[in-house]
Amino acid sequence: MTMTLVILFIISAWAGVQNALAGGGTFLTLPCLILTGLNAQAANITSTVGLFPAQLVTGLTGRQNVSGAAGLSFRTLMIISLVGGAAGAVLMLVTPSRIFEGLVPWLVLFATVMFGVGSYLPKYMPRIGPLGAGISQTFIAIYGGYFGGGIGFLMMAALGAAGLAVRESVANKNMLAVAMNASAVAIFLFSPQLHWYQAGIMILGSVGAGYAGGLMVNRVNQKALRLFVVLIGAALTVGLFWRAGYFG
Repeated sequence: MTMTLVILFIISAWAGVQNALAGGGTFLTLPCLILTGLNAQAANITSTVGLFPAQLVTGLTGRQNVSGAAGLSFRTLMIISLVGGAAGAVLMLVTPSRIFEGLVPWLVLFATVMFGVGSYLPKYMPRIGPLGAGISQTFIAIYGGYFGGGIGFLMMAALGAAGLAVRESVANKNMLAVAMNASAVAIFLFSPQLHWYQAGIMILGSVGAGYAGGLMVNRVNQKALRLFVVLIGAALTVGLFWRAGYFG
């Protein structure tokens, strides 16, 4: 168990950097938390709380690059994210654990496919206006409060479709993730499914790494990083489907 917690600390640091640069940190922490003995629902809730301080640090580090998108102000996008994140968190808490266990592989598959399409097939992503940007952010925020895994992927795809360059998309993604997760965390703090010991280890591992990741945004090869994230998502998808018994 001690070694598993050491691994959780290291993975959390890695997730802090990855969330800052491209997203997908939950893909790393979710299976690690499950290995510590948590069910999928408890792992998801604990991961959301454990990674939140690092997301806050990361978002503030790049806040000078935030902007609106497709004619919507950044303030409007923030409000949408706060409300949607709260709605998703409530939905998570009323979902029976067994049902959520069955949903997790499909949620990870969905997030991985959407990120892959948004990253490597941008010409197939339709351009969206103010209404499309508002609707997409609403659904992403609800999904983010509910599951959390892959919200960075989805926002990068949506913000790119709204016409933002990579640097602005990353900055907006980080701050909007802070908003939706702030709502979710405020609700999850009262859940008996939250495991504070694991969450504390994650906070210690991810905060400094999240700050470092925020400073590295303009220094890394984005294409290589995104390919790496897609591979992680694909591997996790296969592993979760295998664990759920879909392969016999």
